[in-house]
Amino acid sequence: MSQRRSQGQGQPRISLAEVTRAREETLPPGDGRTVGEDDGPTLRDLTECLFFSPGDGRIWLEDQRMVLVHNTSLGALRRELIERLGIARARGLLTRAGFVSGVHDAQLVRERWVDADPAAIFVAGTRLHSLEGVVKVDVVRLEFDPPRGTYDGEFLWHHSSEDDQHIAAYGVGSEPACWNQLGYAMGYVTTLLGKLTIFREVECRSMGHDVCRVIGRTADEWGDVSEDLHYLNAEGFAGVAHDPASAPTAAVLPSVACELPPLADRRLVGVSSAFNAAAQMLRRVAPTRATVLFVGESGVGKELFAQMLHTISPRAQSPFVSVNCAAIPENLVESELFGVERGAYTGAVSSRPGRFERADRGTLFLDEIGCLSLTSQGKLLRALQEGVIERVGGTRSMRVNVRVVAATNEDLRKAVAEGRFREDLFYRLNVFPVKLPPLRERREDIPLLLNHFLRHYNEMHGRKVRGFTTRVVRALLNYRFPGNVRELQNLVERGVIVADDEGVIDLPHILRDEEAAREMLYSVGDKGRLDQMSPDGQSGGDHLLDRFREFASDAGDGPSLDALESQLVRAALDKADGNVSAAARLLGLTRSRMAYRIRKLQA
Repeated sequence: MSQRRSQGQGQPRISLAEVTRAREETLPPGDGRTVGEDDGPTLRDLTECLFFSPGDGRIWLEDQRMVLVHNTSLGALRRELIERLGIARARGLLTRAGFVSGVHDAQLVRERWVDADPAAIFVAGTRLHSLEGVVKVDVVRLEFDPPRGTYDGEFLWHHSSEDDQHIAAYGVGSEPACWNQLGYAMGYVTTLLGKLTIFREVECRSMGHDVCRVIGRTADEWGDVSEDLHYLNAEGFAGVAHDPASAPTAAVLPSVACELPPLADRRLVGVSSAFNAAAQMLRRVAPTRATVLFVGESGVGKELFAQMLHTISPRAQSPFVSVNCAAIPENLVESELFGVERGAYTGAVSSRPGRFERADRGTLFLDEIGCLSLTSQGKLLRALQEGVIERVGGTRSMRVNVRVVAATNEDLRKAVAEGRFREDLFYRLNVFPVKLPPLRERREDIPLLLNHFLRHYNEMHGRKVRGFTTRVVRALLNYRFPGNVRELQNLVERGVIVADDEGVIDLPHILRDEEAAREMLYSVGDKGRLDQMSPDGQSGGDHLLDRFREFASDAGDGPSLDALESQLVRAALDKADGNVSAAARLLGLTRSRMAYRIRKLQA
């Protein structure tokens, strides 16, 4: 069944009520074969989360919107994808769509059934897949040990909806065809386990077998998973390693602590629609000579995208030169960009080329372009328009063939209106703008990013950390990430350093006494109680009681839990622009619980 998941409006600033109730939530080892039909969440429990609202054209699975679609129409879409894009790219699209669906279903189960048996939580994914009309699943073998980061599962898939349509279109062949279902399994288990888990179909109805047989293991237990990861990457260039020799001054995935060491798996990582849109724009503009302007919040990876643009362009064998405009003093901008001749000023004892010359026939990346002064902007504009530069103190004009790529985290149109940025330079740079989404708008990518950075920092620091606890994954999936990918990257690095070898990263490993940590840990439980969990995992009850007394004093009516609940509900609705589902997520509630509280306030 096709699923279109809405992110909703007003993503939660912190929606971590479940973290407090899951303080001891690190899942113990388990065996899925011991789960009976009556072990919740049962199929009946899951079915009760399905709501139909035909009057306004919506179907809900808990607070996630669903779409009921004819399987034949999905088959037609599948055929067109294969015929227009080829099997490899079509498989990648369907695998990534399944992965996103699995991530959402794993979140739903963990938030809805906090106290369920861990084995039943893993098995719930198979029941949801049946409920959603995709496939009937039988568990042959299912053993997992989250503290050790291991997973070993074998399943039989009956009545696969994908096989029905693939066989109808192409008949029985030699390759498995349940691509979307494999992506779903990977997304679901990876989110629960906190470690990238790969599923492979060893038997398939599309290959002539009676049923489909699927095996799932963590990536390190499989060994070489390059082909599997290829289908999870949004674009073919996502697996392209950058050659440091071709870009001696380039920085890659941003890190506050230090520049990352050379790694073979340096790439763009993501499966979300927002990430895919940006990646597709990158592929479209790469073969051209157009100036590109990357726009996005700090930490979204603008330089990484710029570097990948260079790598997949015809200029890949020429230099990639990066300039942080915010780090250059005003009196040195001209010499840094255009170079200087010997004797041009006191201290200029030798001639040296500027960044434009060093980037000749390659790419020049101007980061934080909005920080340049108006004088520097004028000098840059001439170089961009005419392709000609002149060194400071020189008399000879030099023509350079440079593709300029710029980046900013501020609104340049607003800067133009305020007179802080030249309008003519803005239009010269804004030829092909690419907006990079913040991490809170691509939450489906968080499990992949977690595992990507885990492998990265294990190699960088010589550690052997196995993965993440369930509560870490759940907390990070709901955290707002004001620092975006850079913040996530730094949290993982911290966890790798603090966690024990052969162990897993838990909340105390990544949280410190900082503003982000305090934000992350405040929550509202389903009993309306304001709770806080300190970085060491202990309750901060006394501190919260003081905060409640402060609230009561400000209100002027004395302590009142009802007044506190009323204020929280109204604040959440205001922040979510009246969207009940989004407001519920802000408070860590289900949509039905939120609706009940709204009715109680209106009574």
